[in-house]
Amino acid sequence: QVQLVESGGGLVQAGGSLGLSCAASGSFFKIHAMGWYRQAPGKQRELVATITPGGTTNYADSVKGRFTISRDNAKNTVYLQMDGLKPEDTAVYYCLADVAVAHYWGKGTLVTVSS
Repeated sequence: QVQLVESGGGLVQAGGSLGLSCAASGSFFKIHAMGWYRQAPGKQRELVATITPGGTTNYADSVKGRFTISRDNAKNTVYLQMDGLKPEDTAVYYCLADVAVAHYWGKGTLVTVSS
């Protein structure tokens, strides 16, 4: 089993910045890809960014140039630095970790961007 705990959400004005973190714990040998997804009210969950153990990243077009994903493999932690936030970034942000053939999700952290 893998447990993921996100932190760092909150309320910010448009143009501001927030940083999210997600720490994985439990019984596992290695975490493969880690990432962030988000779900806005009334919308489907969507990819924000992913990162491999080697540091290869992938971003949704909507966040390219504004968000930065990183990870600390020794701490089993993934981060998301969000700059230039827009009201449309308002959503619950979920952490994802791929372990073996399973996907594990955190419970989510709310990010609200006011205009």
